[in-house]
Amino acid sequence: MNIPQRCDLCPRMCGADRRRSAGMCGGGAMLRAARAGLHMWEEPCISGERGSGTVFFSGCPMKCVFCQNYRISAENFGMEITSGRLAEIFLQLQHKGAHNINLVNPVHFLPWICEALDIAGDGLKLPVVYNSGGYERVETLKLAEKYVDIYLPDFKYISDELAVKYSSAPGYSSIAAKAICEMYRQKGPYVIGDDGILLSGVVVRHLVLPGHSDDSIKVFRRLAELLPPEGILVSVMSQYTPFYKAKEIPGLDRKVSDEEYERVVDVVAELGFDGYTQEQTSAEEEYTPDFDLSGIK
Repeated sequence: MNIPQRCDLCPRMCGADRRRSAGMCGGGAMLRAARAGLHMWEEPCISGERGSGTVFFSGCPMKCVFCQNYRISAENFGMEITSGRLAEIFLQLQHKGAHNINLVNPVHFLPWICEALDIAGDGLKLPVVYNSGGYERVETLKLAEKYVDIYLPDFKYISDELAVKYSSAPGYSSIAAKAICEMYRQKGPYVIGDDGILLSGVVVRHLVLPGHSDDSIKVFRRLAELLPPEGILVSVMSQYTPFYKAKEIPGLDRKVSDEEYERVVDVVAELGFDGYTQEQTSAEEEYTPDFDLSGIK
């Protein structure tokens, strides 16, 4: 594997020589991960009854002020591992009964991950899930095409003002739109097995933020313009909890109201999307995993 000498994996295209220094994402010359295990809190078609074999990678190209995983995304907690060790982790998760391999925030380590999947080879029989913030370059996604079965992106904002203010991600809406269209081009309409587990396709997530249900509605209207509603699944999330810097930001320092969330859900139904909604009880800190290097060491 060639370690990027002028990194352009994510839309920031910071040009870091990853052999010698970390990029804006926090990623350096080696893979870095904070946890691996069976995760029960994804969408039902991904977690199923046995759990999703989830690997949480450290660092992040985005800078979301409300990130519930800020300890690994912003503070870069984790442990450096080789691609060979990651391949072992994939196979261990399969042995534990995982329905799939779930790569959380993989873009800035994609070449290393692809190498790990090559090492695992035919021994790995599970679908691979690419679980990301939607801030992706089409050119990088093409590298993932032969490895990934399921894309699980966020579509966070339409407003560029919000994207900059809350995630330091200028141009997010147009970048995410192009990325999600590329994901659909690769995988096509979703396919669910007889056991209710997703085998391939695209699931688009959106977290409703307090005070910004209008932007949430625009996200789904835009998504309906981009892709056939019957071809993808959507996940409308109510789990927003004031984490990280959001605790100190007026307007973000509260949970989403029932009225705000239901307003978005009603529009999603009108647009013809199928997928998942959440109970307001999902907005609790107890649903955030402990990042303790479990399954990594």
